Amino acid sequence: MTVSKRPVLIAGGGIGGLAAALGLAQKGIASILMEKASALGEIGAGIQLGPNAFHAFDYLGVGEAARGMAVYIDKLRLMDALTAEEITHIDLGEAFRTRFGNPYGVVHRGDLHGVFLRACQDHPLIELRVSSEVMGYEQDGSSVTARLASGERITGSLLIGADGLWSNIRKQVAADGLPRVSGHSTYRSVIPTEEMPEDLRWNAATLWAGPKCHIVHYPLSGWKVFNLVVTYHNDAPAPVAGQAVSHDEVMRGFAHVHPRAQNIIRHGRNWKLWVLCDRDPMERWIDGRVVLLGDAAHPTLQYFAQGACMALEDAVCLSHMLDAYPDDHAAALRHYLSQRFARTARIQLQSRAIGEHIYHPAGEHARIRNAIMGAKTSEDYYGHLQWLYGGTGLGG
Repeated sequence: MTVSKRPVLIAGGGIGGLAAALGLAQKGIASILMEKASALGEIGAGIQLGPNAFHAFDYLGVGEAARGMAVYIDKLRLMDALTAEEITHIDLGEAFRTRFGNPYGVVHRGDLHGVFLRACQDHPLIELRVSSEVMGYEQDGSSVTARLASGERITGSLLIGADGLWSNIRKQVAADGLPRVSGHSTYRSVIPTEEMPEDLRWNAATLWAGPKCHIVHYPLSGWKVFNLVVTYHNDAPAPVAGQAVSHDEVMRGFAHVHPRAQNIIRHGRNWKLWVLCDRDPMERWIDGRVVLLGDAAHPTLQYFAQGACMALEDAVCLSHMLDAYPDDHAAALRHYLSQRFARTARIQLQSRAIGEHIYHPAGEHARIRNAIMGAKTSEDYYGHLQWLYGGTGLGG
């Protein structure tokens, strides 16, 4: 059943927007997705996918395709960047998969985006438009009209703002100002596997935690490359996204870590910089026939590796609610918000805490971290992660 004869409008052609279109289509709801770029694609490199992401893939009908391109790592591994010794690890093998019903994987963001793009292109209920930035909207009692940068106006039954951290839709829905600049700078590189130090070619998502810095690496794309992400808490004052930087600038934040950790960074190439931003949790996701999704609703720091996963869950939950309340959009959006807010707010707040208290502490704080985390077993960690991986949070 459809919400009305008019399609649902979606602003934003990233993973969240495409997932929303696909979720709606599976419920028989037509959509028009509008992306501001001239082509649909994704920048960035690797992303981590917990079992909750695979739950969402299955709901959206792309489970097989998504599974086919993921690398299934054996461990989440936490290293001390000062001593080069392992602090702890979480086994992601059979016991993990049995506990949570799905694996833990890593995938290239562009590859995953391609899975959703192809599925949307193949579906007759989904119309994809590029060079179509939604600047704002107007609505009455029966419809909502998106105003595009080109001057064009498109009318639909609802508008989903899936347009990311700098969402134009959020500006009108919430009017809560600019995102919060974290002061953390992240540098990203992808390197051929043969250039990764041989003794560190682990089938693991590995994090080296050091004072005000950390390093992450894991294999991607059928082990052809390694994703390398290094983060330095340098009190960066303003947002930056995808800016090319020199090797020397990257190394500046890691002069104090162990040579083995530094050696990983030395193999990076074509580094690009992002200054991380997020927002405080906020419940104003809805304005009449307009609703926010993904980073437009609850942007988070990267430290929980759950940003894309939360957008996927949002898409599934929203499609379930619109199907459950086909003649009452207000009830559908209200139930979507009630099911998603606390879970996504917890991700936002705990991501900040992880960066502060697990990834970046120094001195006694770091030694206490090592002692507490090193004493836990994989089973202990499974219990801590049950709230995140054990339930779907999807509303269906």
